[in-house]
Amino acid sequence: MLCASGDFVKVYSVSTEETLRLMGGHADLVTGIQLNPHNHMQVSGAEAGWGLIRASKGYAFSLGFCLLCYFLISLRFSLSTLKTKGGDNNFSCVVCHPTEDCIATGHADGKIRLWRNFHHRKEYTYSTLHWHHDIVMDLAFSVEGTRLLSGGVESVLVQWHNESSCQKDFLPRLGSPIEYISMSSDGALCCTLHTDNRITIINSNLRFSRSIQGLIKSRDVKTGLVVDPRTKALVLNGEPGHLQFYSLQSDQQLFSLDIVQRQYIHQAGLKQSDLVKVAFSARGTWLATVEESEEVTDPELQLKLWFYNEETQSFKLNTRINSPHDNHITDMCFRDMNELEEDSLILVTTGRDCVFKVWVMVEDTDPEGNVSWSCDFVGSYHNYQATNCCFSEDGSLLAVSFEETVTVWDSLTWDLKCTFCHPPGNIRNICFGRQTCSKYLIGATDYGFLCCWNLLTCALEWSAHLNVVVLQPDPLSEHIAAVSWLSKESSLFVFKPNEPRPIYIQRNLCKEKILLAAFVPRDEPEIISSEKYYWLRRSQLFFLTDTQELMTLSTKSLEERLTPSSKQLAVEESLPVTPFSLLLGKHRRQQAQEDTELGKPVVHNKQEQASPAVKELLHTPAHVLPSASFLCTIFINSLLISKENKSAEEIADEVEVESEKAEDDSDEEDVTEMEQEDTSHTELLGEMTCKLSKSQEKELRKIRKTDYSWISAF
Repeated sequence: MLCASGDFVKVYSVSTEETLRLMGGHADLVTGIQLNPHNHMQVSGAEAGWGLIRASKGYAFSLGFCLLCYFLISLRFSLSTLKTKGGDNNFSCVVCHPTEDCIATGHADGKIRLWRNFHHRKEYTYSTLHWHHDIVMDLAFSVEGTRLLSGGVESVLVQWHNESSCQKDFLPRLGSPIEYISMSSDGALCCTLHTDNRITIINSNLRFSRSIQGLIKSRDVKTGLVVDPRTKALVLNGEPGHLQFYSLQSDQQLFSLDIVQRQYIHQAGLKQSDLVKVAFSARGTWLATVEESEEVTDPELQLKLWFYNEETQSFKLNTRINSPHDNHITDMCFRDMNELEEDSLILVTTGRDCVFKVWVMVEDTDPEGNVSWSCDFVGSYHNYQATNCCFSEDGSLLAVSFEETVTVWDSLTWDLKCTFCHPPGNIRNICFGRQTCSKYLIGATDYGFLCCWNLLTCALEWSAHLNVVVLQPDPLSEHIAAVSWLSKESSLFVFKPNEPRPIYIQRNLCKEKILLAAFVPRDEPEIISSEKYYWLRRSQLFFLTDTQELMTLSTKSLEERLTPSSKQLAVEESLPVTPFSLLLGKHRRQQAQEDTELGKPVVHNKQEQASPAVKELLHTPAHVLPSASFLCTIFINSLLISKENKSAEEIADEVEVESEKAEDDSDEEDVTEMEQEDTSHTELLGEMTCKLSKSQEKELRKIRKTDYSWISAF
């Protein structure tokens, strides 16, 4: 199954849901793809720069024909400008019948129209199908053309039989609105793409088969980008009221955790609770979440603490705290210390009620000895709103920002140690330096200043005029990433707190505004030759834009990032690895090693050698390749072993035989001359001598060539 993803085309397995191949080459966003019906090795893609309209997605005959029909209908009949009975007849999608002169169009009023005789000015006809109460997002005909599939915001796939409104089937509760529908070439499967970035695979009998879930696009990512210390998955808002754990390695969702545990009602204007804050402890055993209603003046708040259960391999709710603050919670964090000591595990929350609160674990009175969380300390500063909080690397200090002021507290006694201020402007982000830079505190203001304070001297170390919207420290190094937004472009600055000059600058990183960022630790440090990118050695930096596009920085080129299976078109490379294939490969390696040890010659298959025909097939652009029927003869002939192509042993044997023949010819000439000489001698001397036969002469020559030097050793 092919799917456009950004500027790549991904190939998924419908049986295992794995990503088999990643095909690149587009310089812009891929908006459409099509498989050549005559050559399944060819894939055509459309980029955003083409300016294709969304309604041209459902092409059946060809892209050009469908576009022609779309414009023909819209220009000739001008349905898009008509308003009948309060309905909206604007076109939303179009698809061509695979065998008949018929076009199906979807409209904003939920109706489907089937057009015939559209090439006549006054004799066109159309029939109407109506079930959807809102816009029809997409349409697709079956391979034989007897069934029509439609989908929309109702999250229901509708199947129309024989173009009749009376004969239809439904597949409801698909989770989110349907954006696209596609049929397989054999008609056995159908897949739907949903607004939550999920692909649903459906059998021909309209039964659910499986789904492939990518990164869910939430309405608003209020939780930020958080990394799960256990799985190194990216954690953020998913479905309403849910927390999604997204694997960056497999590019799929690991699981979704229901935090709010309430049914979400898709209705505009309805005030409902949603997830707004998330924090993990250092080892990932504790998870803190904050959910609040959408009320602005008097929100309903809940703070929940979850404990990871090793037996069930999931988080279990431990403590629920109603109204932890009197107003919205702005930030929270755990103290990163040894979690084996329960006294060291602390959670801090800040709120618009002008206080920060410290939460600790206490033992319950029940005989089972369970623990729960309760408030241990409440702090404030001049009745200012608390906006941000963070702990130092060793957990001894807590920094809390109150509007324009940053306060530093002792995490053991909760005494106020010092304050920092850099007016004008409120503090937008704060973080402590790490490792060799742990004595520095970094802060960014909403007035466009980046400040660095020295905790030992309690003075400003340096400041820079920079409109920082994201400030993200690397947990495994001294580096800090700062993202600025200026003149409608995002720029990246990477620096160490002890050096005011950035070690890396990437201007115009993207045109979208970057809202969130996160450093994700690598499994193993990456080997980086360039000193410019050395700060990416242990962690990888990810960004999330305001359009909810997830981006990352890579030190490798596109060719290096693509896996071997994504660059090859061999069928065996696209198959999933099975235990049998692993066993067979191991057996072959062992057999080859035994043959080498025994001195057996290694026989190479000609198919493994580079064929000019195969190279030409793989390196020629897809849009200029001829049909597969034309290439088949050339490809098969390139695999055949020619009689003229002989092995090295055969050539050596032939050379030896030819040399022997040449020697025989020369020897025969010598024998003739000797015979002539012997005849003359016989005639002169009058005596008869014995003459050797040809076989004897040949045997004698072999004896002459034999090396008898070994006898001298005796």
